[in-house]
Amino acid sequence: VQLQASGGGLVQAGGSLRISCAASGRPFSTYVMGWFRQAPGKEREFVAAIGWSGGNRYYADSVKGRFTISRDNAKNTVYLQMNSLKPEDTAVYYCATRNSIVGVAALSGYDHWGQGTLVTVSS
Repeated sequence: VQLQASGGGLVQAGGSLRISCAASGRPFSTYVMGWFRQAPGKEREFVAAIGWSGGNRYYADSVKGRFTISRDNAKNTVYLQMNSLKPEDTAVYYCATRNSIVGVAALSGYDHWGQGTLVTVSS
């Protein structure tokens, strides 16, 4: 599986941005997709995850109500719509795949990772 994240950039606080992750290889609908982020000097942290069909969605408390994860299995792509962005959302955002819907917030269990896309939120 190869993952290619895109759509990052510079946005002002309060603004919106949508990042994408395109997958190739194994049939896209067979795996759970997650988004993680890593700010400078900090550990990688869970942001959101979505089940195979898109019916199950999970969010970190820090982004709940502001971010929306979605997927288009026909396009082999997962999206993260980010609204009401804050400077503390600044990070490199990574997409990743896993097989199980159990424990989606943990780094362990994700077996393929994209290269990351940088999101910078200015105050």
